[in-house]
Amino acid sequence: MIRLLTLFLSIVWLTGCSSTAIEEYQDNQPKFNVEAFFQGDLVAHGVLKDRSGKVTRSFYADLKGSWNEGVGTLEEWFVFDDGERQERVWTLTPNTDGTYTATAGDVVGQGQLETAGNALFMKYVLRVPYDDDTIDLNVDDRMYLVTPDHLINESVLTKFGFEVASITLSIRQKAHPVE
Repeated sequence: MIRLLTLFLSIVWLTGCSSTAIEEYQDNQPKFNVEAFFQGDLVAHGVLKDRSGKVTRSFYADLKGSWNEGVGTLEEWFVFDDGERQERVWTLTPNTDGTYTATAGDVVGQGQLETAGNALFMKYVLRVPYDDDTIDLNVDDRMYLVTPDHLINESVLTKFGFEVASITLSIRQKAHPVE
């Protein structure tokens, strides 16, 4: 009985640790061009869920992207349903292999961003307020371009390998992109 339980738990653990690789989206359209999508004015709407999947907050955000000599700046202004406001400024620096290094004031170290087909995956550690202190959470962002000017983003936030929250949001360009 103990062997059977151990085998079952091992299978569940291994299955839970597997993740879809970004290369799975290589042939999907429309192709995600980071510099084209995150250019100009954008708007986002989303929800934050606790670890049980219950929506605990909703928000909208105005975003503004710009590029200078290949380096991107993405400014984000969030307004939550309880009135809280947050700001974040990302710097997206291209790497020679086609990926980007992503930094922001509340990001610990550097995030890594990569694209394939219509997908953009980004992993980073976010420092968030918690009680009277802060806590560092691992963030796994998965963005999928559904039209040239609209994406769906799913984020999973973990601590010590356990999911503590998730975010689902939609981001769209305010003006249709020129290609």
